[in-house]
Amino acid sequence: MNDDDQNPVSEQQLYDRLTRATSRREALKTLAAAGFFAAGGASLVLGPKARAASNQPKYGGHIRVALSSSSTKDTLDPAKGATAIDYCRDFMFYSGLTEYDSHLQPQPALAESFHTPDRGKTWVFKLRRGVTFHNGKALAPDDVVFSIMRHKDPATGSKIKPLADQIDKVAAYGDHEVTVTLTTPNVDFPAITAISHMLIVPHGTTDFSQGIGTGPFTCAEFKPGVRSVAHRYADYWKPGKPYLDTIETVGIGDKSSRINALMSNGVQMINDVDPHAAERIKNASNTRLSAVNSGNYSDLIMRLDMEPGKRPAFVEGMKYLLDRDRMKQIIYSGYADIANDQPLPPTNPYYFDGLPQRTYDPDRARSLFKKAGVTGAKLQVVASQAANGSVEMATFLQQAADRAGLKMQIKRAPAEGYWSNYWAKQPITFGNINPRPTANILFSQFFTSSAPWNESHWHDPKFDQLVTAARQETDKTKRQQMYADMQRMIHQSSGIGIPLFITDLTGYSSQLGGMDHKIPLGAMLGHRFAEYVWWKG
Repeated sequence: MNDDDQNPVSEQQLYDRLTRATSRREALKTLAAAGFFAAGGASLVLGPKARAASNQPKYGGHIRVALSSSSTKDTLDPAKGATAIDYCRDFMFYSGLTEYDSHLQPQPALAESFHTPDRGKTWVFKLRRGVTFHNGKALAPDDVVFSIMRHKDPATGSKIKPLADQIDKVAAYGDHEVTVTLTTPNVDFPAITAISHMLIVPHGTTDFSQGIGTGPFTCAEFKPGVRSVAHRYADYWKPGKPYLDTIETVGIGDKSSRINALMSNGVQMINDVDPHAAERIKNASNTRLSAVNSGNYSDLIMRLDMEPGKRPAFVEGMKYLLDRDRMKQIIYSGYADIANDQPLPPTNPYYFDGLPQRTYDPDRARSLFKKAGVTGAKLQVVASQAANGSVEMATFLQQAADRAGLKMQIKRAPAEGYWSNYWAKQPITFGNINPRPTANILFSQFFTSSAPWNESHWHDPKFDQLVTAARQETDKTKRQQMYADMQRMIHQSSGIGIPLFITDLTGYSSQLGGMDHKIPLGAMLGHRFAEYVWWKG
């Protein structure tokens, strides 16, 4: 430790010394002595205090954010959120009982504490005091009861109803306590209360167009498919946050248009960056790139309740047409990891590495197509820029299919409206799935028989039973085996082909601070960027 560290110069002292300086050289010496510059030969180098100051959050500023998915189906109802733009807005306007830390472990949020007295069947949440909704109403237990129980009502249309079906009852105790009783134990239940769909809304809410919650921003404007405008909430329950004054969120479906908007300073953050433009964004003076691989994937979807997906040999053959290595290098410029037709990435603690890697094998595919009776058939696959890399994947697939005896036509659907009008609604399409924090949440939302996003309409009662059993198993070794069995089942018989785990690339302005905050749950800081970023100005 040096003397300057022991006796730091105050801002007033520094100001006094600078005003007394008789020359530029003397002024620079004063700044260097104060730690704002370091010796750098003929040039000036920022010193430690200047570097530290540049990394300190600042208040104020307006940013414009462009996401790849937007349509008239955009919603501010957390229960119905389905795309990245929905999730980002949800975390602007609402808060949950819990939230994820940098290790994806649930931590207290609106609940100041939580515990289970009986190994996961009952969960007690103590609510934080002094929290108010944007309309001035104080957070109360009945808000939490309403927000959780509405997921069980089919009329709500909740995207997580299969997760909510495990909830037996929710009861309020006093002014600041809620108890959730499950039908069977779930040791991961606090992780569920941190997802965007489970964010808390005021009791009795039916009109969600105002986005009234307890989140860091209030909703000043919301036009589905057009834009939203968020204003800083002065009474946010986290002291000192957020930093920005306003955030405008828009949808720009075309990748090149999004990148051009960022490079020309028309927007300050974009998601789903084209990997071929990654180096351009990294090397530009006015932009930066964030790269996180946490399990995002674009998948080939074959509906098992439609022809030709009803034929198991056809489905298996299509998976052998996925040239994973070429896709990784050519489509994603190396910004991806090889996957194996099951959705858990190697970073997941329950990832099973014992599955034989399915390789590119057109000859084996040809044999399987012959077995399925589809040799020479003409097929259509629907792809869109909305599903990251799917247009390019479809082109690779078309070339491979020709070698294997199939004639494949590519229908390129527009990005706008793709998720509402095409995704999983045709015999062969592509999806793009954002990472989920736990294996059980992912399997419950996308692979159980009753899952709202069961893309291929795959049904396996044994799988459904394993999902439920794994929730309550406290023995880690037994849980590990259950999840290994489930991955094997998806790999072998589902109608989903997953060639790669895609690195989530977020482009942002060099004037945007806070992007080094770690939330390994996809792009844009796990969709929670609004709370953490600031404008350097």
